[in-house]
Amino acid sequence: MIGSYFIAVILISLALFLNRDRRLNYLFVSIFVLLQWGLAIYEYRHQDVEELGYFTPDALAIIFLIILSIISVPAFLQSYIFFKTEKDDPRQRSIYFAAMVILLAALSAAYLSDNIAITWIFVEITTLSASALIYHRRNVRTLEATWKYVFVCSISITLVFIGILFLTVAVQQAGIKVLNYKILFDGAGAFNVFWLKLAFLFIFTGFTSKAGLVPMYTVGIDAKDKAPSPAGALFGSVLMNVGFLGIFRFYGIISHTSIFPWANKILFISGFLSIFVAAVYMLKVKNFKRMFAYSSVEHMGLIILGLAAGGIGYYAAILHLILHSFAKSALFFQVGQLYRVYKSKSIYDTGDYFKYNISGALVLLFGFFIVTAMPPSGMFISEFLIFRSLFESNHGWLLAIVLILLTMIIWSLGKNIFKIIFSRPVDFNEAAVERISPAESLSQYIFLVMVVCLGLNPPAEFIRLINTAIQYLPK
Repeated sequence: MIGSYFIAVILISLALFLNRDRRLNYLFVSIFVLLQWGLAIYEYRHQDVEELGYFTPDALAIIFLIILSIISVPAFLQSYIFFKTEKDDPRQRSIYFAAMVILLAALSAAYLSDNIAITWIFVEITTLSASALIYHRRNVRTLEATWKYVFVCSISITLVFIGILFLTVAVQQAGIKVLNYKILFDGAGAFNVFWLKLAFLFIFTGFTSKAGLVPMYTVGIDAKDKAPSPAGALFGSVLMNVGFLGIFRFYGIISHTSIFPWANKILFISGFLSIFVAAVYMLKVKNFKRMFAYSSVEHMGLIILGLAAGGIGYYAAILHLILHSFAKSALFFQVGQLYRVYKSKSIYDTGDYFKYNISGALVLLFGFFIVTAMPPSGMFISEFLIFRSLFESNHGWLLAIVLILLTMIIWSLGKNIFKIIFSRPVDFNEAAVERISPAESLSQYIFLVMVVCLGLNPPAEFIRLINTAIQYLPK
């Protein structure tokens, strides 16, 4: 299936790139969505069955693939609305949809990859396709953001490559000649510890650019800010997931070696600093797209802390990542409507959103309670379990500091969102406000309801997939 998928994706992306007819573009996009869902269903039904020697759909890959397939549907629908309301240049539209198809296909391949070198290749492809989406508006600011994204991601992917080279040295004494995750996992105890430490440092640091973690989180902030909102929703969910996946797969190998406690210290440092940086910047940021981008950094920090704490934290980290994907997608989709109403990304230029777009204002209000983990948000469950894992692993002091930082984040996020929704705007021309159909917010409500349901009453199969994904980590 994966081979046929690659061939179809190449043909669809070429057709999108070369075609300038709007209706044909949307037809090709619809075909890709069906193809993407076909892949997800096939891989779910063939779990742990190897394909082409380098791709194996394990539980975590299936989880991420299903998330991607679900989010891709409103992403393309919101893109249709975007081109309907913005200047529709046929050439830019063709490049946009071709880049989005390649991005989603590369992410799917990276999820399914059973070889760290193959994962590296497809992660690099996500950089190239994402850069085309960032540069869509083709102005000075998007050009600057694109070059920054390409430059930092190129450095990060180079760090991963160097880490892979160190890994090949570390595995030599174990007689391993291929870098498939399962083979590396089985032989982890015989690896050279010195080279393995270097490999982990470089691979972890490199993947933080995609995961949105300290030290290389900055590139993701600009990308989500400058890209069109449908692309920003993908950057804030499925693209961050691939960064986590790169870290998680190698972390699973490390967990069965003597350097596991040392690796957890690296995760604790990165996770804490990510929350700290998010808290500092969210206190002063006045661009609502960047505000949500920094919120993603905070959540990824919590996820990494849960992973490092172990125990119930493993389950909580995966659960939180899943819920974050849907919640943040909903908010970034809503950002597109915000921009259409106020023609600005500055919180100072907004206000009285309930008056101009009641359905969108409710998304922001409910989204605030969801992402700040207030009941009945499912993220309350996952955050509570992360806090429990920190307490049970004797990191109470760290938990106390994190709770203080989270309080600061909730206050700053709430202050800004309530300003957008309830405060009266200054010097705002109501006559120019675009009327937005409530139907445009439907997918956002569905995603927010999913966050509640998956957290409070998760299906048995959902729990099974998460538990299967973490079954080989130390208890």
